[in-house]
Formats: sequence, structure tokens, C-alpha cells
Amino acid sequence: MSTAKPLAIEARGLRKSYGDSTVLDGVDLAVPEGTIFSLLGPNGAGKTTTVNILSTLIGADGGEAFVGGRDVARDADRVREAIGVTGQFAAVDKLLTGAENLHLMGRLHHLGRRETRRRAAELLEQFDLVGAAGRLPSTYSGGMKRRLDLAMSLMGEPRVIFLDEPTTGLDPRTRRTMWTIIRELVAGGVTIFLTTQYLEEADQLADRIAVLDGGRIVAEGSAEELKRLVPGGHVSLRLHRLDQLEKAANLLGATASDPEQLTVQVPGDGSVASLRSLIEALDGESIEVEDLTIRTPDLDDVFLALTGRPEHRKESTR
Repeated sequence: MSTAKPLAIEARGLRKSYGDSTVLDGVDLAVPEGTIFSLLGPNGAGKTTTVNILSTLIGADGGEAFVGGRDVARDADRVREAIGVTGQFAAVDKLLTGAENLHLMGRLHHLGRRETRRRAAELLEQFDLVGAAGRLPSTYSGGMKRRLDLAMSLMGEPRVIFLDEPTTGLDPRTRRTMWTIIRELVAGGVTIFLTTQYLEEADQLADRIAVLDGGRIVAEGSAEELKRLVPGGHVSLRLHRLDQLEKAANLLGATASDPEQLTVQVPGDGSVASLRSLIEALDGESIEVEDLTIRTPDLDDVFLALTGRPEHRKESTR
């Protein structure tokens, strides 16, 4: 019996062009319910276009997409009822107070007055905006505006939320507050589709990550799986004696050494087995090690290695 979660979002062969420019060139996605899926890519890669198609804001030129099992093209109204969307810039009404913005969203979702008041009060509390509820957003900090924007997208209690670079421009402390909120939403069963320019954000939050480049998905997996695609991990060993540096470098096949720092750099993934092998080899030659550091590839390395490649760019046939 399969234990796989049902898919909250599914796309097959999505295509989108603007004139001679191909933005999406056959994108496939599968996002299980109750997970965080992050789409990474350089500026202009098609991340926002993907979000706009999946959230019914624009139509695709080809392929098909489903949210909550409903076709985004044929059943757009039902899809909109089930989703929340927060874009790169807070979409709050500057002429309404924080509470009034939430009440407006309640009316747009056809909630009754009592339910609108209840839901707005609940969200103001959840997002720490009770004290600012009667103020205009022009008096809010950037983080407060983003929290209000996200709260507005939750008025209809969506099961799928699209977050298109939701923490752009926020300071590190406020960004981490948003991370906590996102994790709490997922713990409650919500599915998050996240685009971000902060690779640490995807690393911290996402269950799965897809890298979009040249209109195509060029890699997909967990953060750890993606990191293993990129070479460059190494162990740096600092020795006790300078006269043992050359011997250690030759013994271990070091790729670099620094006599001033008494260090040798050895390729390795930092696993327990590889470290044990290194130490045993050095012990066998009575080479003394003061300390060691492990450096493994991060998502920055993945991003740089997998994006911007000429082979990802498809020449237009028009």
C-alpha cells in the first residue's frame, strides 16, 4: 500500500513565451501536500511566471497544471478559492488600516461579518499585529507590512500558499520571524510553494528544491541531495610540525598546502568513514594534527554550478 502523500500541486510540460522569448520550456513539478517546495533560479529564469500560472493569474501556452486536484485553466475559480498568494511586494491597501485590510479580504472571500471579525482577530494575534491593527500601513515597518500581507492571504484559510520572494528586503531578524510563521503553517497541514533569492532560506525551509534555468528544471531534490551533485568538499588539516607538512600532503593527495598556516587541504565529503581513514593514515606515519575543519558544498555552490550554462539556453526557432 502506497504511503505517498497526495499532490497539492502538479505541473506537466508547462510552456510560456513572450514573443520570441521562451520563459518556460516544458516544466514538470510535483509538490506533496503539507510540504515546502522551493523554486530557485537566477533573475529572469521564470520563477514568477511559474507562480503566476499556478495561481491562475496568467495562462500557459502549453502543458497542464493542477492545484488541489483542480485544473488551473479549466477550474480557475475553484483554484483561487483554495489558494493564498503573497508576492514580492506587500499588496496591502495603503488607505485602509491593518484590520480593515483583513476585513476587505474577508468580504472578497464571502465570509460573513462575524466570521470575518473572528478570523481577522485571530490573524492579528498570530502575526503580532494587534497593536497596529488600527493604524495605516504607511506607519508600518517593512516586516510588519510583509506579515500583514501574509495574514491577508490567509483570510480564506487556504490549503496551498504561493510565496514569491516573501522576505525580500527584510532584515535577518524579521526574515527568521517569517520562517517561523511559515513552519507553523506547514505544521498545520498547509502546502507552501516558495520562490526566493536567499539560498539559506531554501536550505532552512524547503523539503524539496527545484533549480530553474533557461526555462527548464535542471535539478531537483532535497537540499542535501543537491549539494551532493556538486564537487568541492574538502577537509583542511592543521599540523603540529612544519617538517611534516610535505609528507602529509603527499600521503593524503592534498590539493593545496599552506606552510605559514601549517595546513593541508584534502578532497573529502566529511563523512565519519573518510575522516577516520585520514586520521588512521596520519597516525600510521606519526604525523600530528592540531585540528581539522570540514567544508562541504552549500546551495550557493549548487546555484553557481547549475545555472547560467549555455546548454540550458534553447535558441528560438521563430
